Amino acid sequence: MASRTSRYYKKNEAARKRRLKQQSRYQKTKKGSAIKKAANKLRRKLKLKVGDKRDAAHYKGSKTKGRPQSRSKNRARLKIKKRKKK
Repeated sequence: MASRTSRYYKKNEAARKRRLKQQSRYQKTKKGSAIKKAANKLRRKLKLKVGDKRDAAHYKGSKTKGRPQSRSKNRARLKIKKRKKK
């Protein structure tokens, strides 16, 4: 199932274009470029090919060390949990 954010950008073309433009600019900054570079370096180190069912999961606090992990587990742990209503 798609996330709430994903559904929003699919419905709102103008917002999606603004976001893509902003992301494009961010990827060109020193910080954005460094993050992308570290992620690609770890993927190469772990020999994960494009289209692999696994992500390169970084160990806590490390940019250069990690392990292959299923996409769903790796991406789920980054989400903010909703609080249950009482």
